[in-house]
Amino acid sequence: MNLTRALGSVGGLTLASRVLGLVRDSLFARFIGASFASDAFLIAFRLPNMFRALFAEGAFSAAFIPMFNRKMAEGAADEGGGLPRGITFAEDALSVLLPILIVMTIVMELAAWPVTYLLSGGFRNASPAEFAFAVDLARITFPYLLLISLVSLLGGILNSLHRFWVNAAAPILLNATLIAALIFLHTDPLGTARNQAIAVTVSGVLQLAWLIFACRSAGVKLRLRAPRLNPDVKKLLSLIWPAAAGAGAVQINLVISTALAASLLPEGSVSYIYYADRLNQLPLGLIGIGLGTVLLPTISRQLGLGHEAGAMETQNRGMELALFFTLPATVALIVCGVPIIAALFQHGAFTAADTAATAGALAAFSIGLPAYILVKVLTPGYYARSDTKTPVRFATISIAINLVLNLAFIIPLKHLGPPLATALASCVNVYLLYRTLRQRGHFVPDARLAHRAVRLLGAALIMGLAMYLLDDLFTPYTTGPSLTRWGAMFVLVGTGGLVYAVACFILRAYTPADLRMMFRRTPA
Repeated sequence: MNLTRALGSVGGLTLASRVLGLVRDSLFARFIGASFASDAFLIAFRLPNMFRALFAEGAFSAAFIPMFNRKMAEGAADEGGGLPRGITFAEDALSVLLPILIVMTIVMELAAWPVTYLLSGGFRNASPAEFAFAVDLARITFPYLLLISLVSLLGGILNSLHRFWVNAAAPILLNATLIAALIFLHTDPLGTARNQAIAVTVSGVLQLAWLIFACRSAGVKLRLRAPRLNPDVKKLLSLIWPAAAGAGAVQINLVISTALAASLLPEGSVSYIYYADRLNQLPLGLIGIGLGTVLLPTISRQLGLGHEAGAMETQNRGMELALFFTLPATVALIVCGVPIIAALFQHGAFTAADTAATAGALAAFSIGLPAYILVKVLTPGYYARSDTKTPVRFATISIAINLVLNLAFIIPLKHLGPPLATALASCVNVYLLYRTLRQRGHFVPDARLAHRAVRLLGAALIMGLAMYLLDDLFTPYTTGPSLTRWGAMFVLVGTGGLVYAVACFILRAYTPADLRMMFRRTPA
């Protein structure tokens, strides 16, 4: 397998999905704006979205893929062909997973009223009819949980067969379906929100069909069989839940923030937080997915071979790369939130006041952006050593701190309070992860990392100053026709990137030779 090409295809498809997500959000802002209709849909979409991030995209893959590969390796050693044994394990997993998912979906449908109340805080200003509408949207989106979990199982099989691009392309179908519904089925805000909820579940069907077709093309056909809770499936289940809890602190914090915003803040606050989080998730998704893809298997392999020094080197370089990409993204989102949000969302029902409010939430979220991504660098140091309990413990502490800070901030800071609480809680989580790895001797920052971290921060601040001075020049162009708006945003961001690159060379954070070596090397 060519690892560079595999990562390139995953990164390219992830970027395509994120761009389509921004297009979707831009259309959503145009047709629905920041209103009760948008708040109701975003609450309804929050749970399946969180479930996808916690389970389908993280914990299940982390538990299933190594076991599937191990079964294939055992089969290859015993039979000369490992795929049949891997498929048998996948069928065993499916036999238990499918009934659990069906029961869970039925329970969620029956409990839609209390679940919606819990996620929204009852929508303080909503009438009974409006709250009933939000419950209906939740019922429409709940089947997506079942569908996306099955997609995760099939995607794990294809990833194990080195067909990474197929699974990476699946989220594109979600965004494409939602965009099609916005373009062709938009009516009044409430009708458009309902059509978006329907489109979510339809996209789950399309993604599952896409993965089934791809698996059959790869010679993988899973049979439905009676549930068998054998030792392999028990081990799989025991690995899934700690990983989900450890990886889910940010998502759980967002749910808490959303519920408090819906119950204690004025109409539109949930939407401000949502749009801000969508932009905050762009660098998080692109950088975090790449690091998560490379670091865990690399560090696990090095530790398995007894190469402690190599694992330490890999983690240092991972942190270095995280800082290289994350620091400028953090500064740019804080400094240029208004022109970026105006270019993407300020048209139709989305007003200048909505832009200003969303930019404030984005700045608060972005304070924690380095922490969100450094979690992806630090947690492999635990998981590679079969320690899933420590990250769970720290995630629980983070959730508790987030709740306390939310309650402290939400009244005086209004819609800025929940994002700031989430950011600070994530910083605490990263500090605990880092400190414990240091105490155990599993991670020590080397001289190269220390040298570059200070210079990268300096380069990012220089870039931020340049973008701040350019804000007034570009802002008038971010509210014109679509081509003008997007063009102005890309020129502003591109100029900031150029300034950052030049500053990195001037401060000697990186040299051209360093960059050439970075792109030539592949993980050991």
